Amino acid sequence: MVAKINIGSNLYGALAYNQEKVDKGLGKILGSNLVFEPADGQFNVSESMNDFMQFVPAHFRTEKPVFHVSINPHPDDCLTDDQLADIGREYMEKLGYGNQPYLIFKHEDIGREHLHIVSLRVDSEGKKIDSYKEHERSKAITEDLERKYNLHPAEGQKRTEQWELSPVDASGGDLKKRKPPINYTKLCNFPSGVLQSPAQKPINC
Repeated sequence: MVAKINIGSNLYGALAYNQEKVDKGLGKILGSNLVFEPADGQFNVSESMNDFMQFVPAHFRTEKPVFHVSINPHPDDCLTDDQLADIGREYMEKLGYGNQPYLIFKHEDIGREHLHIVSLRVDSEGKKIDSYKEHERSKAITEDLERKYNLHPAEGQKRTEQWELSPVDASGGDLKKRKPPINYTKLCNFPSGVLQSPAQKPINC
């Protein structure tokens, strides 16, 4: 199992990247924490943005408050949706994001199932989630999960194998064509990069 962590400032872009997969039938929501999970599976970026923004403080110093990780089991691992959701929750809990809002998505766009999880790196009081040795801790967590769920270990796998994904690029593709409904009051109170889509121009407050 390989986890690829990416951080950024564009929450809308991270959510829209996943909605694009859902809209194309290449993804679905498997779980959530503190944010609304649609019972019909019809994910909506604008509604999710509103949910996430309830947890964003008026002031924080973290330049990149958005957390986006892909968790990639080996293609020979056979996991149910419930197991994948449990893996996502356990990973987030152990990494220190158990009390943060997040959404867990399953993607099937590259011929195998893998997870994407979107969350916030700052809590409701503006304190940054501990990121000390985050990548090392992430690797230890995935190794624990491999043992718990009897999965193929990532250790020893050839780095050239195709099942290891390149880092997520939530800024490319069709995302530049998307323009979310903007709550201008909130936009004036928060760092613009957190809310803006790549195509949205800055607003002078």
